[in-house]
Amino acid sequence: MKADRLIQSADAVLYDRLILPAVLERAKPGAMMLAAGRAPGRRGIPQDEVNQQMIDLARQGLKVVRLKGGDPMVFGRGGEEVRALMEAGIAVEVVPGISSAWGALTLAGIPATHRGVSAMVTVVSGHDPARLPWDHLAALGGTLVFLMAVSQLTAIVRQLIGHGMGGQVPAAVIEKASWPDQRVLISRLEDLPQLAEEQRVAPPSIIVVGDVVGVLPEARFGRWGQS
Repeated sequence: MKADRLIQSADAVLYDRLILPAVLERAKPGAMMLAAGRAPGRRGIPQDEVNQQMIDLARQGLKVVRLKGGDPMVFGRGGEEVRALMEAGIAVEVVPGISSAWGALTLAGIPATHRGVSAMVTVVSGHDPARLPWDHLAALGGTLVFLMAVSQLTAIVRQLIGHGMGGQVPAAVIEKASWPDQRVLISRLEDLPQLAEEQRVAPPSIIVVGDVVGVLPEARFGRWGQS
C-alpha cells in the first residue's frame, strides 16, 4: 500500500521491464514514465546512466520513484542506486517488495520451506555458473532457487548432477511469475533441460530444485487445491 501511494504521488517513475502494466497505470496523470530496465542479452541503459537520471530528476525538485519488480535489494542493484543517490546528497527511502525468490514459488504452489522437508533456502544468481561453488551447492540440501538462470539451465543441471546431486531430485521452472500467462513446469532434475527446451521456456524464469517441489502437487498459481 505504501508503494502504491508513492507511485500515485510521483512526478517521475523509472520502471523496470517486468512491471505489470496495471501497476504502471497507478501513476498520476502527467507523470513522467521512463523505462529503465534491461532485457536478457541486450545492452539496455547502463547502470551509471540510470543513477544519473534519478539524480538529475531529483535535483529538478521532482519526486522520483524507482520502480522495480521483487525486492530491490535482492539481485536488483538497489544498493548501488541508493549509494549513488546518497553520495549525491539526495534523500532516499526504500520500500521493500516481495522477492521473486519467495513470491514466485508461492504463486507456483511450491513452499520455499516445509517442515520435515526443507529447513533452508539458498538463493543463487545463475548469470555465471562457472563461478559458483558446485560441490557446496550439490551437497547443501534444502531448497535451491536460481534467479536469472534459464539461459544456463543445462549447465546448472549438469553441474549439480556432476557434483553428486541425484538426477531424480524434483525440480521446476517458473516462467513469468505473477503474470496472467505464468507457467510452471515440473520434472526430475535430469529431465528439466529437455522439458524446458520442448516448452520453449524463456526469461523471466526461476529454477527451483529440491523436495519442496512435490509437497503440494495439486497447487498452482496460488489457488490451493486446483490444477
